[in-house]
Amino acid sequence: MMAEQSTSPVEPEGNVPGRLRVFLVDDHAMFRAGVRAELGAHVEVVGEASTVADAVSRIAATGPDVVLLDVHMPDGGGRAVLEAMRRSHPEVRFLALSVSDAAEDVIGLIRAGARGYVTKTISPDDLAAAIRRVADGDAVFSPRLAGFVLDAFAARPDAPVADPELDQLTNREREVLRLLARGYAYKEIARELYISIKTVETHVSNVLRKLQMSNRYELSRWAADRRLV
Repeated sequence: MMAEQSTSPVEPEGNVPGRLRVFLVDDHAMFRAGVRAELGAHVEVVGEASTVADAVSRIAATGPDVVLLDVHMPDGGGRAVLEAMRRSHPEVRFLALSVSDAAEDVIGLIRAGARGYVTKTISPDDLAAAIRRVADGDAVFSPRLAGFVLDAFAARPDAPVADPELDQLTNREREVLRLLARGYAYKEIARELYISIKTVETHVSNVLRKLQMSNRYELSRWAADRRLV
């Protein structure tokens, strides 16, 4: 897997009248390039960012209609972007686009202000349709993810999504834990998250230490009990 290169995003030369203006936030340059290429026939991609700080400043500067937002990034992820933007730019709508389909990620982003949540397995045509719906004010989820939201808000509408043990973990550690609990090998986790096997091993060691567990089996049961798998 190629490592991400630190390059400045290429901004479009001019606006295209009548097309939705979309901004991409994801910490993987190769993924952003793929989304930009796939959406090029449907929308105008007005900018992109790989960090929370860049996302906040660039979104404010470009004023897109919809922001495609990754959930987990090293410096706080999609929720940090939402919390920074929702008061100053309430007109901008956010659609989460993530590898994660875990209930706590979906519910957390919706509580923070996202208008929808789709996973990175979505087809380009379906993603373009989801962007249009969010821009029109609709909420967009796959049936499985919509069920998480309906259950959470119907049963406990005012309850925060909080777990003291889970809150010890960073976003990346949660991603590694989730994939580990699903039976992924370290090599597969590294490929899925665009990180090295050594980095995966470090994250697993950190999770074991923080949760005071000794092996992968205990982690998998812990994750299953919290519906993280």
